[in-house]
Amino acid sequence: MSIFDHQRLSNRKLKLDIEPLRQGFYADKYFENVVQVLEQAQAAGYTYDGENPRHLPYALNNVENGDLVVEAQYFNRHAPHALVAGVDAALAMVRFGSGYFEGEPFVETWNQLDVEAVEDGVLTHYAGDPMQVEPVIKIRGRYRDFALLETTMLGVMTRATRIATNVYDLLQVCNGKPILFFPARFDLPEAQMMDGYAYWLAVQRYNMETGHQMQALASTDAQSAWWGGQGGGTVPHALVATFLGDTAEAMVNYARYLPVEVPRIALVDFNNDTVNTSLAIATAFWPHYRAAYQTGDEEGKRRWSLNGVRLDTGSHVRDVSMEPDGPKGVSARLVCETREALDHAWEGWDVPPELADAAHMFCHSIKIVVSGGFDRERIQRFEAEEVPVDSYGVGSSLLQNDKGTNTDYSMDIVRVKMNGEWVQMAKVGRQPCDNSDLQPVDLREVE
Repeated sequence: MSIFDHQRLSNRKLKLDIEPLRQGFYADKYFENVVQVLEQAQAAGYTYDGENPRHLPYALNNVENGDLVVEAQYFNRHAPHALVAGVDAALAMVRFGSGYFEGEPFVETWNQLDVEAVEDGVLTHYAGDPMQVEPVIKIRGRYRDFALLETTMLGVMTRATRIATNVYDLLQVCNGKPILFFPARFDLPEAQMMDGYAYWLAVQRYNMETGHQMQALASTDAQSAWWGGQGGGTVPHALVATFLGDTAEAMVNYARYLPVEVPRIALVDFNNDTVNTSLAIATAFWPHYRAAYQTGDEEGKRRWSLNGVRLDTGSHVRDVSMEPDGPKGVSARLVCETREALDHAWEGWDVPPELADAAHMFCHSIKIVVSGGFDRERIQRFEAEEVPVDSYGVGSSLLQNDKGTNTDYSMDIVRVKMNGEWVQMAKVGRQPCDNSDLQPVDLREVE
C-alpha cells in the first residue's frame, strides 16, 4: 500500500517463493536454530529457570519461553531521511510465512499476529540516536511463528528503500526534469520489478511535494509492472551498427516501422560526432514531417517528430566538435553546442516563408537527453550551470550502496508479554519507539 493509491501489493504481483520461505531457505541460519530451540523447549515443557538479570518483578518459573509473545519493531537508521519502500513485500512474507510445520503440513498463524505498518512512500527521519527510531512495521505475537522471516523482510525493505531514497534525493537537484530509470542491466533480472516500483514511489513523492507532474520513465516492462507502466527509452548503439553506422538511416527506419506511441529519441554518439549526427537526423526527418504538416496528417506529424537526441559520449572520449584540449564525455559545452545547432538547423533547409514557424518549432522541440555516468553531484553541477538538458538517463548510481546511501533495516524485540502485561525487553541502547504513520494491517490485503 502506497500513500499515493492506498492499494496493497498482493502476492499475485509479488509471487513469493513461499515454500522455501517457510522452510528457512532464505533465512540466516541462526534464525532457523532459534526456532528449533524454542520449539523443542516448548515440546519439552520447559519454563524459565534462569537468574532474572533484568530484575523483573514477576514470578518467572511459569514463563513458557518457547511460546513467548513479543513485540518486534522493524526500522532503518538512515539520516536524515529515508523514503520507505518494500513494506508490502515484507507484509506478504508475514502473511504466507508465519507459522510452523506439524510434520509435513504447514500450520499458518498469521491470523494470530497483531501487525501495524506504514505505507510505502512515507519518509522516516533519523538524527543519529538509536534510541529514537521510527519503526515501519510492528508485530506482536509468538516469536517463533515469524522468527524465520527477519532476514528476508529486512532485505527487501533495505534494497527497495535504498533505491527509492537514491532516486528521491536525485530528484531534489533535477529542477523538475525527468529521470529515466536505466539500471536494469546492472543487476539481476529478478530485482527489476521491486527496483522499478521503488523508483516510481520516489517520483510520486517528488510530485506530491512539489506539484510537478513528472512522468515515471523506466526502461523495461518488468520495472513498470507493479505501477501499470510500460518500458521505454531511446535506441541502442546496436541498431546504428546494423545500419552500418548510419544513425540517420537507422532512425528513419525506426520512425517508419515503430508505432507512433514510441518516442523517437536518437542515440547520437556512435561516430563520436554528436552535433553533426543530430543535425543529420533532424534533416532526414524534416521532409517527412513537412509533408504530413502540409496535408494535415496528425499521425504522420507524430511519426516524424524527432522527440529527442541522447548524448552518451564515453568519459574517455572527446567528441570531434570539441577542440583538441576540450572536455571529454558528455560535457556542458557539448550539450550547449548541440542545442545551438539544433535550434538553427532549419535555417539551412531552404524552407519557404510560410513554413518557417513550423520548421523552427520542429527543431526547437527536439529534446536533449544525457546519459553515461550521471549521478546526483553531476546533475547538480549541470543544473547550477543551467546546461540545456531536458532529461537525465541514470543507471548504476541509483543502485549505489555505501555508508552514505545504505538504508539497512534492523529488527529488535522491544517488549515481551508477561502476566497479561507488556514488559520492556529491548537490548541496552534500544527502546520501544513509535511512528505516527503506523496503522493496523489486515494481512488478507496482501493475499
